[in-house]
Amino acid sequence: MIKKHREPFEFEIIQAAIQGDVDSINQIITYFQPYIKARCKRKFKDEFGQEQYVTDEYMKRRLETKLITKILDFKIQV
Repeated sequence: MIKKHREPFEFEIIQAAIQGDVDSINQIITYFQPYIKARCKRKFKDEFGQEQYVTDEYMKRRLETKLITKILDFKIQV
């Protein structure tokens, strides 16, 4: 698997997200989606007994909610 290098978002987006701008928060959540999905995989056995890994939607939502709370609580030190 080749990992793509993604550019981090601009400082202004982080500032706007801290102030509660919904679009900026959504940009940050979208940026972290691959990481969140990778951490929310659960082993699942289908009706034929084969094991598959699926995304646990409950855990995914919890991580997204935790990320949003941490964004809103973040303080920039100057």
